[in-house]
Amino acid sequence: MAEGYFRIAGIDEVGRGALFGPVCAGAVVFDLDRVPSGIDDSKKLSVKQRERLAENIREAALDFSIAFVAATTIDRINILEATKEAMRLALRGLKQQPEIILCDGLFIDGITIPQRRIIKGDARSMSIGAASILAKVERDRLITGLAAQYPGYDLARNKGYGTDRHLEGLKRLGPTPLHRLTFRGVCPEGDRVERASQIQLGRF
Repeated sequence: MAEGYFRIAGIDEVGRGALFGPVCAGAVVFDLDRVPSGIDDSKKLSVKQRERLAENIREAALDFSIAFVAATTIDRINILEATKEAMRLALRGLKQQPEIILCDGLFIDGITIPQRRIIKGDARSMSIGAASILAKVERDRLITGLAAQYPGYDLARNKGYGTDRHLEGLKRLGPTPLHRLTFRGVCPEGDRVERASQIQLGRF
């Protein structure tokens, strides 16, 4: 809680460690008298719990926004900077500027709004936890929808993370256009470095 403020935006990201697809950030502003019960770190919740809570959060929130940054941008500017950019985009998507931002573990440069960095904030702040849930649900839906387009990587189950079946698919089929080519395990080491240099030159 950020005492003395009314419009408090919680912000969090999901997909930072995935090998496939975008990183996603959510921003949520609550009416402090209408916060849904059961909000927690999205990783601790079941799929059904997240889906139910996401619907409740959308109904109860004064404002919310979700933003994606693509794998090609992640490869170009690195995952930390891409995560911050997704957070900035989510904040810009809010209809009204918040008075303060509560962020899970990161300081977002390029933002003039006061910020408070909270370690493990998705479990300690209702607004950060809600942002985590919205981002997780939206990103999972996106990756599940892409699974049929890119078979062989078990994306519907792993949501782009580096499970054994995903890594086996990469060895057998190679990366898709939505894989993060600069991430370890996506390309053979020499090919990964070459592709990364081509990305820097704008060839991807």
